[in-house]
Amino acid sequence: MGVIYGYFAAADDDDAVRAMMREDDEPTATGYDGFDVNGMDPTVDLLPAEVILSGRSAETIQADPRYGHLLATADDGQLLCLSLTDALRDALAAADRGSLHHVAQVWAASDVFPTPPDPQGLAEFLEQAIDLAGRAVERGHRLYCWICV
Repeated sequence: MGVIYGYFAAADDDDAVRAMMREDDEPTATGYDGFDVNGMDPTVDLLPAEVILSGRSAETIQADPRYGHLLATADDGQLLCLSLTDALRDALAAADRGSLHHVAQVWAASDVFPTPPDPQGLAEFLEQAIDLAGRAVERGHRLYCWICV
């Protein structure tokens, strides 16, 4: 089936961990604002998009303490929760939708993908991420990703 990634917003790191470590037998992040995708790793695949959107270098992003910070694991490491940078959230929230296709084309041409993906699929991912980030900024929330392997 592959790896599933769930991008979501939560009030803070503790809230994000609660979204993943469910005590009510509900699926991960149930009741949280977010979306799920196959094959969009936040620390590998998303890095070029963050560089393009935020204007920060890959080195600066990777040095950010929130970049892919592991918050929790469960199920013998089969389920993870990582933080995303606030700079990515803010850059997504401020992104010009008119430039999404250009961003997606540049991102698709980056060397992170073993096979160049369809830029349209990346643009659709960006649209969802922009919507999520906009709502997160309005609520004062941060962005996270749960990963199920």
